[in-house]
Amino acid sequence: MDNLLSIVTFLPLVAAVIMAVFLRGDDEAAQLNAKRLAFAATLATFLVSIFILVQFDPNDTGFQLVEQAEWLLGLQYKVGVDGISVLFVLLTTFLMPITIAACWGVTHRVKEYMIAMLVLETLMIGVFVALDLVLFYLFFEAGLIPMFLIIGIWGGKDRIYASFKFFLYTFLGSVLMLVAMVAMVVDAGTTDIEQLLAHQFSTGTISLLGWQIVGGMQTLLWLAFFASFAVKMPMWPVHTWLPDAHVQAPTAGSVVLAAILLKMGGYGFLRFSLPMFPVASDIFAPLVLWLSVIAIIYTSLVAMVQEDMKKLIAYSSVAHMGFVTMGIFAANQQGLDGAIFQMISHGFVSGALFLCVGVIYDRMHTREIDAYGGLVVRMPAYAAIFMLFTMANVGLPGTSGFVGEFLTLIGVFQVNTWIGVLAATGVILSAGYALWLYRRVVFGDLIKESLKSITDMDRREKAIFAPLVVMTLLLGVYPSLITDVIGPSVEALLTQYDLALSEFVPDTRFAAND
Repeated sequence: MDNLLSIVTFLPLVAAVIMAVFLRGDDEAAQLNAKRLAFAATLATFLVSIFILVQFDPNDTGFQLVEQAEWLLGLQYKVGVDGISVLFVLLTTFLMPITIAACWGVTHRVKEYMIAMLVLETLMIGVFVALDLVLFYLFFEAGLIPMFLIIGIWGGKDRIYASFKFFLYTFLGSVLMLVAMVAMVVDAGTTDIEQLLAHQFSTGTISLLGWQIVGGMQTLLWLAFFASFAVKMPMWPVHTWLPDAHVQAPTAGSVVLAAILLKMGGYGFLRFSLPMFPVASDIFAPLVLWLSVIAIIYTSLVAMVQEDMKKLIAYSSVAHMGFVTMGIFAANQQGLDGAIFQMISHGFVSGALFLCVGVIYDRMHTREIDAYGGLVVRMPAYAAIFMLFTMANVGLPGTSGFVGEFLTLIGVFQVNTWIGVLAATGVILSAGYALWLYRRVVFGDLIKESLKSITDMDRREKAIFAPLVVMTLLLGVYPSLITDVIGPSVEALLTQYDLALSEFVPDTRFAAND
């Protein structure tokens, strides 16, 4: 198992190539074979990924299972995982078989759809394991292509607009990151992320176009990376591509987008912004905290007035990502633990909520909230599952949603009391829009004729939700499954972060609030 990470990364891609070469035809049998092969490949990838967790030592704060080889034009192929990235790999491999199972009703260009999903899985895993700057960028940007196709070909009536908006926003945000990466390689003389983490980029004040740049090169690099990661999260005010993408994407596309792709932005902050540019991160931390709290409150209020279920959940995702960026730039143990936990939890909960929408959309072919009401009469099992994930989205104690928000708020209160108080109102607002949605869709009298023949979830749909239910409840009552893995790596990151600040600038963070 010396090449465990490479196997997990490229196994879906191998399955996609096999499917492209050997599966022929578009009849019902060929479609079924494509779905079965995709499901088998993603399930095998998850089973192999379990060995990563088995061999992983949480007490070792360095990168583990590292693989390195000469690649292209002198570049290195280098992959590895630490306590922060290993759980994102597991999250990706865990969710993909569920996502493929949710695609069983797809009938249009099924082989191409499954190939796009398999290629996307390889690229997403690659982001979390890459330990070379060029390799990371290739995985990070190439992931746009299959998602662009998934939205543009299998999406709703405005899919072309949504797919181009998604692509342009995220691609343009990453152009500055590419320029910054070139500057980093010139300054440090390497593309190796491990060596870059140990390299100290200049922090002396520099003059640029008549402006005095405090934090020097670190500030410029931080801003370039921030442009990419903020769009990918997405943070307010560059979040507007996300609701359109979610509404137009097919159910499986929405699940992957919300549960995994959004986490790449948060992972980027943890892998690059804080450890590589600590002085700049400290300088811009108040700005990020205020942008985060604006996102939490503003997008929660916007969610309250939505009439489309997917759009409401999409704005909810932006609000929950506000807690993530807030926890990361609080730059303390509770904040970072909470941010990572929130990302993992959000992967399960948001993915399940989009699947809940998909269940009734497959039956009624509408996402309008007003088209429903009284579903508990005909769909009791659906009502129970939808209730669980609604409560987890609100942050009910006993569910995974509570732990992440609670830890994040503890971390933020240590840094800025006002931001903590304002962010806490987001918990109340989330209860408002989530319970409002549930009330209008599930409760009430079943008066609409079109709903009186609707059927409850079948065995396949219940099986899809079962692992998500288990993880949401398990992490809610036993959060140390996550915190024990990430804790040592987070502590090491913060030690390095605080040491860098003490060496370069006085510790005057947030002095205006003291």
